[in-house]
Amino acid sequence: MWPLLSMLTVLCIQMLLVMCNPLQVLGVDGVNFSVHVENQTQVRDTMSRKHHRVYQLYSRTSGKHVQVIGRRISARGDDGDKYAQLVVEADTFGSQVRIRGKETNYYLCMNRRGKLVGKKASNRSADCVFVEKVLENHYTALMSARYTGWYVGFTKRGRPRRGNLTLPNQQEVHFMKRFPPGEQPDLTTPFRFTTISKRSKRVRATGPR
Repeated sequence: MWPLLSMLTVLCIQMLLVMCNPLQVLGVDGVNFSVHVENQTQVRDTMSRKHHRVYQLYSRTSGKHVQVIGRRISARGDDGDKYAQLVVEADTFGSQVRIRGKETNYYLCMNRRGKLVGKKASNRSADCVFVEKVLENHYTALMSARYTGWYVGFTKRGRPRRGNLTLPNQQEVHFMKRFPPGEQPDLTTPFRFTTISKRSKRVRATGPR
């Protein structure tokens, strides 16, 4: 009788620990982490160094690159165009970024009407924050962090589309990241594997004492 009672007591304690420990709950298969990631994405990461990248955004519809020409935004830039070189700043847990024109120092932003505009670098408006999303077709989409469901998009002529008229499955919002000319990584260098040799015993020198 006593062994049975002690076993039941242990089982009850283990169940209470699992219910009270949030880490155990998060570890259960089938739990949706999207809400947790979305909440953490909104928190600025003050512990890590801000990460800056420079690349071009190739528009799937216009066949050109996104340009930040002061307050004017378009997708008509050629490969290597100075206005098409973008500085992408990230300093959060998730994929929130700010996109700035390297030449003009203006940020890509989306106002409350869904229009894409450029704003000066001194402007820290939430309109200039976007969420990078990698789609199933391997293209990248940029959703406004302030206006959920509104995406950066361009027509075939490279004109901006209003964010409230966009959907993630539209080709107008699909982009490819491309390095500027001359900044492509060297992919011809073969990968070198490191070899681990057996650790040799250190021989203590024997000399006159």
